[in-house]
Amino acid sequence: MANYRDRRVAQEILKEVNQILRKKVRDPRVENVNITDVHVTGDLQQATIYYSILSDLASDKKAAQTGLEKATGLIRRELGSALSIYKTPELIFEIDESVEYGNKIDEMIRNLHKD
Repeated sequence: MANYRDRRVAQEILKEVNQILRKKVRDPRVENVNITDVHVTGDLQQATIYYSILSDLASDKKAAQTGLEKATGLIRRELGSALSIYKTPELIFEIDESVEYGNKIDEMIRNLHKD
């Protein structure tokens, strides 16, 4: 029988990290960060958190990544008190490229219909 605990924990982490970013983190670099997805390893030791930002500028993406890395300790501590699991997973933040990829595909489809 399949174990779905990692997916349930991932959904809970997604919800909690979004709330923590909105209410607890005061860094202006992470103001426009939206958590899009979370992948947790099977042993619940690591969580990869995918995020997107509204800006397309590379400098804003780099600033958001730096801000998230600086806030990782606070986020992990708050997450540990919100979740009821034995050990809080190590957090890894990665930018979600799927939004940009979807926009690129949309643009290609629009260009096909123009011709």
